[in-house]
Amino acid sequence: MSSSCSTTIPVEPFRVFVGYDSREDIAYRVCRRSLLRHATIPVEVIPIVQQDLRSSGLYWRERGPTESTEFSFTRFLTPYLAGYRGWALFVDCDFLFLADVAELAKMAAENPNRAVLCVHHDYTPKEATKMDDAVQTAYPRKNWSSMVLFNCAHPKNKAALTPEAVSTQTGAFLHRFMWLEDDEIGEVPFVWNFLVGHNQVDPADIAGTAPRAIHYTSGGPWFERYRDCEFADLWVQERDAYEADDQKQDDDDVNKADNDIQVAPVVSVDA
Repeated sequence: MSSSCSTTIPVEPFRVFVGYDSREDIAYRVCRRSLLRHATIPVEVIPIVQQDLRSSGLYWRERGPTESTEFSFTRFLTPYLAGYRGWALFVDCDFLFLADVAELAKMAAENPNRAVLCVHHDYTPKEATKMDDAVQTAYPRKNWSSMVLFNCAHPKNKAALTPEAVSTQTGAFLHRFMWLEDDEIGEVPFVWNFLVGHNQVDPADIAGTAPRAIHYTSGGPWFERYRDCEFADLWVQERDAYEADDQKQDDDDVNKADNDIQVAPVVSVDA
């Protein structure tokens, strides 16, 4: 009699690294919730926290006047943090996902020879400041690096995106992908990095132009100045759902703690 057995090989989660800024904690949490809520594949969300990287000796760059967020440069550590293997997504924390990140994972799998994939924006900011009065800078390929699929094992990424390089290379070198040839930078449809105030939904092609991931690039509703920006209502809905989930979890934890309390029996002691 012959016997057979089957072995199930676990599927590694698709890794999503999110730029974290201590001033925008709620933006990170809402971004994470929206991403996971729509995902149909296993996803691991990892915040890139600058202070943790500094404490680990992986990042030592002094903050410059043009760095509007704590992850302006740490985003480029994504391939290193991913162990220089497979594909990983980096995204700014000021995103709201409306669609399944599995679509991005599929795009990555279909482009094995590209070093990165991103939206090729032609974007010049209109304002001199953004968010909480951070300096708004203009440069070639602006916002390309705000959402990037990194082929972490690509030889050029392994060679160029080391902790040493990320801490010392110029902003132009990193944000313009100057370690790569143009044909190594693949393109993602703009709907996955839909810039509020710049990109528009075409009434004649709603299906093709409606956002799949909204990027509140100048500032989102968590800042007073942008509380009424375009698509603010969608972010507020997700925020409210997150806070409701968080409150429910707190209530469940309290109830569990109450149920776990052991009441000591009353012992009668004769005088």
